[in-house]
Amino acid sequence: MTESPPPTPQARLEARPEARTAANPFAGLDVHTAYAAWKLRQDVFVVEQRDPYDDLDGRDTEPATRHVTLHVAGDERLLGIARVLDDGAELRIGRVVLHPDARGRGLSAPLMHACLEACEALDAEAGLRRDVVLGAQSPLVGFYGGFGFVVDGEEYLDGHIPHRPMRLARG
Repeated sequence: MTESPPPTPQARLEARPEARTAANPFAGLDVHTAYAAWKLRQDVFVVEQRDPYDDLDGRDTEPATRHVTLHVAGDERLLGIARVLDDGAELRIGRVVLHPDARGRGLSAPLMHACLEACEALDAEAGLRRDVVLGAQSPLVGFYGGFGFVVDGEEYLDGHIPHRPMRLARG
């Protein structure tokens, strides 16, 4: 296992007061939020990053999956979304995405804080304390390192985008 670079200043930000986050199962998403989430993932991952992939992989509707949403006061658009999956032995954060208008505003940190809170809640419900894993786009390793994640394997391509497996040891 290798060490992550020092955290970026953005990763050290505390939750911003104007950011509103929520974590819900699929059944707890209203139709407008669900549509906005899938559209944002498509617009960023498929169109902007030119990475056609099977986004609707069947995991969004699993009972333990939590969809973490980000809104900002005064703007009703969905500005960020991520999902937390229960992989059994560990929890997985994935599909982390910010709307282009939300980037550079310190909003990725509150989204990640909310993802980690969702992990805590899932473990509390299950009476467990599991590690959390994610696949970080390689340029974002330092950002995730700011939350305690460390690189946990070799770089790989997800589509055409280099990623690094990362782990937050909590067990």
